[in-house]
Amino acid sequence: MSQAFPHQPVMVDEVVGLLAPVPPGLVVDATLGGAGHARAILEAHAHLSVVGIDRDPAAVAAATAELAPFGDRAVVRRSRFDSLDVVVREVAESTGRGAPTIVGALFDLGVSSPQLDEPSRGFSYRNDARLDMRMDPSAGPSAADVVNTFDEDRLVELFAANGEGRFARRIARAIIAARPIMTTGQLADVVRTAIPAATRRTGGHPARRVFQAIRIAVNEELDQLPRALGEALALLQVGGRCVVISYHSGEDRLVKSTLTFATTGGCTCPPGLPCVCGAVGEFRLVRRGSLRPGEAELSANRRAESARLRVIERIAAPAARPGSGSEVA
Repeated sequence: MSQAFPHQPVMVDEVVGLLAPVPPGLVVDATLGGAGHARAILEAHAHLSVVGIDRDPAAVAAATAELAPFGDRAVVRRSRFDSLDVVVREVAESTGRGAPTIVGALFDLGVSSPQLDEPSRGFSYRNDARLDMRMDPSAGPSAADVVNTFDEDRLVELFAANGEGRFARRIARAIIAARPIMTTGQLADVVRTAIPAATRRTGGHPARRVFQAIRIAVNEELDQLPRALGEALALLQVGGRCVVISYHSGEDRLVKSTLTFATTGGCTCPPGLPCVCGAVGEFRLVRRGSLRPGEAELSANRRAESARLRVIERIAAPAARPGSGSEVA
């Protein structure tokens, strides 16, 4: 764990174990953070190299130092993970690694502990700071922009999509009435006041889901994820695996649907009946359902509590596409 970016990686033993059978080659850690997963992979598997991607400059600096002892087996790039394909191709070209393919991909979604714990980043309702929440502090609109410019219906939709359906409109109206809201403390107080006192006494901090929803919107997390997963799966060699750890239902639904589509090839036939639509699945689920952290990990790291791990493996080469130039004459 990097001391400059102190984040305890979740389900690290499971990730390392699931990548053990993949063939020699390159693994993409698409959410590098402090490089806890990447370091564990490199230490455990001499047949693997890692390219790590993160858009947070603090994470990139910390991970670069953390992975320096591994020399050319580790490459770090600052980028959004929906540019995964471009990063892999650039690394393959610049390092002479050959074809831009990978044998593994890891997505540890959500927010890192240093981002939550550093008040100046404006992610947490537990500290009063300027509303920001950008994983890349130099790019895009901040949380303050979302809170102070979205109209009522857009705020309601955002909150409802992230589990705050019951009081989404009350919260949206309270936010609009209190504008301008410029700090995390202000926002937390507005949300707390908007929710009935009886409800506030259970279910954790009343602003938790609202802050999560705003963070997801600011960083376009659910917008980027389908493209990034698609790029990772397209680059996987036969025998390669993609591991995804999600932390809330919206992420997990999206991951599950993407992996299911990949395993069925987009089959539209009724469940339980033979496929007659011609779809061909190029992947298999390594395990059905999601894997949860063990009791020991939950005791040591409370932030692992909501983690859900899913894993998929490529079992067949990509089929030739019309016009791709790869058809056999």
